[in-house]
Amino acid sequence: MIIITVELWSAVTHKKHVLGQAIIANDGTETSAKLGSYDVKVARKSDVGDFPKIWRSPLRQGRVEKYPRLSYNIWRLVSRALRVAFPEEK
Repeated sequence: MIIITVELWSAVTHKKHVLGQAIIANDGTETSAKLGSYDVKVARKSDVGDFPKIWRSPLRQGRVEKYPRLSYNIWRLVSRALRVAFPEEK
């Protein structure tokens, strides 16, 4: 499971605030070690840190299928995950 956390670190107060969180989880259905299929769950702001609740009741969700996980770095997976969770964004 991959957890993406977006934090704002204040230059004034030096405190951090979690702005959002998402889970990317390999579902284990691919038969090739070179590919992975992933479920994506985006947290409601009030659910940040409560992973079971995020999984049960996400704000947004999606699926990345047949991702060539050995060919690309993690940021491409994160990018695809966000695109499937927010398809209205271009």
